[in-house]
Amino acid sequence: MENNAERSRLLNYKNKSRQNANKMADKEFLEYVVKAIVDNPSAVSVDRKVDEMGVLITLKTDPADMGKVIGRSGNTAKAIRTLLRVVGMKNNARVNLKIEEPEGSTRPVKTVDQAMDDLKI
Repeated sequence: MENNAERSRLLNYKNKSRQNANKMADKEFLEYVVKAIVDNPSAVSVDRKVDEMGVLITLKTDPADMGKVIGRSGNTAKAIRTLLRVVGMKNNARVNLKIEEPEGSTRPVKTVDQAMDDLKI
């Protein structure tokens, strides 16, 4: 009996170790990709939170590098989000990415009418 209990305890330990390693894979992956894209990799910070909706990864970077992270028409950000979802699916988790807008951002604020005009073809 002790042998079975020992084996069970060892298997639980191995599974928990594997799960902990997989949990951080998405965060490490994002850091690796973003640091390769930006000019100031030391300013990149990634925060990971888990709740009932899944995993939320928050990315902060230097204001000068925001354009590189987002990309033209948001294509780079979309690609990063897609890759994170693939990593999440591998680990049976729903992963979402939030890119934090830096302090003092000069992004223009549009009115509802201006946004509607942009949608007209």
